[in-house]
Parts: sequence; structure tokens; C-alpha cells
Amino acid sequence: MYRILVADDEPIERSVVSKKIQTFFPDQFEIVLAENGREAVSLFREKECQIALLDIEMPGMNGLEAAASIRAEDDYACIIFLTAFDEFDYAKKAITLRALDYLLKPGNDVELITAIEEAVREVEKLKSQPPENRKETSENTLCSEELGNVRVKAVAERILSYIDANYAQDISMQDAARAMGYADAYFCKIFKESFDKSFMVYLADYRMEKAKELLEDMTVNIKDVGSSVGYRDSNYFTKVFKRIVGVTPTEYRTQKLM
Repeated sequence: MYRILVADDEPIERSVVSKKIQTFFPDQFEIVLAENGREAVSLFREKECQIALLDIEMPGMNGLEAAASIRAEDDYACIIFLTAFDEFDYAKKAITLRALDYLLKPGNDVELITAIEEAVREVEKLKSQPPENRKETSENTLCSEELGNVRVKAVAERILSYIDANYAQDISMQDAARAMGYADAYFCKIFKESFDKSFMVYLADYRMEKAKELLEDMTVNIKDVGSSVGYRDSNYFTKVFKRIVGVTPTEYRTQKLM
């Protein structure tokens, strides 16, 4: 069981997020609640949490400051920011702190669930690696050009080409940003402007569409479908497929045969 910290100064927000985690991830998390940034840092350390969901606007120590303290002590913590403020400066700072995602409130459940699933995947990936291979990069410099000076349509087409060529690999938003030649924070902004969803949500949806195509080809072994669309863990693939499509891969193929 993983431990996930939820920090927000609003009791209702803490309750809503906690209930969503309990609903979509039953028996998978021990949820630790914090009312402010200082308590978040203390509890993250005390409870040895692996994942932190942090509101940015909290009194005293805000979420960005709390994340900086957590990151200073734990280089491998998975940090997800929740905020009601669509401030580009916040997004830049979040990426500098190597946050896994930056979600706006009130957001939709899909983005939150996808971000948490990705956090679990990152935790599992770290557990399977020897310490000497657990290296992170934090070179995140803001691109100087403004979004309004970018030909968004052309950029979107480049992004789609990259996803189509690499969806079967273990890619992240940071990988895509580097491939495009953009700083992480700038790429995140461009992507949401272009597709109205986060990179991880879009990638998961794209992979599921490719998986459905493979499942409709009866010559393809179901066990090979997940790895063919970028999921090395077959159980994780099945879980994501069922959440997005509504049925398991086996059930989907059975329906197509009827």
C-alpha cells in the first residue's frame, strides 16, 4: 500500500480529493491529510509518503514552498499540484520542482486519476531500479518566446507526429518537450492550449485507441497488446484500459467477435 499526502487549507477540498482517491483506488492508498504547507512537509517526512497532492495557495508556507522542502529531502517524491489559479509563473515553478503534473481546480476526475496512476507507475519504476540509476534532471529554463508568437497549429501537428512515432515507448511529457526543443513549462502550456487536456491524459487516450485497433485484429495475442502500446506491466495496462474503455481487453475483443 502506498501513502499519498493531500494538502489543502480548505476542508471541503481535502474531503473531495480524498473521496475520489478512495473511490478510484480502493485499498491502494493510505491517505495522509494536511491543512497547510508546514504540516504537509512534516507529515510527508513522518509518514514516509511517496506521493504528494499539494494545493498551491495555502497560508504560511504555500504548496510551492512545501514542495521545495519535500524535494530537498526526497529526490524521488512524486509531486502533483492542484490550484485554482492558472498562473504561468506557478507552472514554471512547478516544473522546476520536477512536479509530475499541474492540475487546475475545479478539474475533471480523468486528469486527477491519470496523474495518480502515473505517480504510482513512477514509484514502481523507481523501486525496480538500483539507486545508482535513479537520476533526475532539473534543467528547466523558460523559453523566451510567448505562446501568441507560436503557430499553434503547426506545433500541434509536430506533437501529434511525435506521439504517433513514440507512443509504444516509455515516454513522458519531459521527453516530448525535449524532442520538440521546448522547456518543460513552455511545452506544458502549449499542449494544454492545443489539446485542452494534459499530455498524460492525451497519451493514455491515444494508446487505448491503438490498443482497440490491435484487439480487433484476431491474429494479435491479447497478452502482446499492452506492450505494443507502451505498457510493460500487463496488469497496469488492463486497469487503464478498463477505466478508459469501460471493459477489459478480453471483454472488448469478445464483444467484437459477437
